Amino acid sequence: MDLKNIIRNIPDFPKPGIQFKDIESITENPEAFSYVVDEFAKEIRQYSVDKILVLDARGFLFGAALGLQEKLPIVMARKTGKLGGECVTQSYSLEYGEAEIQLQKTAIQKGDKVAIIDDLLATGGTASAAAELVKKVGGEIKVIAFVIELDGLGGREKLADTNLLSLVHF
Repeated sequence: MDLKNIIRNIPDFPKPGIQFKDIESITENPEAFSYVVDEFAKEIRQYSVDKILVLDARGFLFGAALGLQEKLPIVMARKTGKLGGECVTQSYSLEYGEAEIQLQKTAIQKGDKVAIIDDLLATGGTASAAAELVKKVGGEIKVIAFVIELDGLGGREKLADTNLLSLVHF
């Protein structure tokens, strides 16, 4: 399936010069949504993962469907202050500032094999932060999967020591 023809481009969002890649055009299309989940499933099966870590917020969509299909637990990396209980925190840089994400300390156990799911890889800040959270609690990152990768922004290089899957490149 050619996802490039399905993904909607929204110019000048969230600021002038940005070409926003809207994954809602995939979730609105059941065949495309199913294709993404099936492709992710093929990838994670190679690694016999124990858990799927989904990134706030659009990674939740694909990761939740994947976890349900593959009968795997879903754990969430969320923006600071959104999770209860004891959490580990990781800061990271965005194109336009700094941010933090958190993971509940008990969500991933030492030795758990983890797949990380998100919608888009750009600079790699969010995915790198999620990978650090997994490492902090003793998990092992087996693969990080994205629907979209924006080439030339350094994300792939930042994650060079990790198995990566991107379904479409822009």
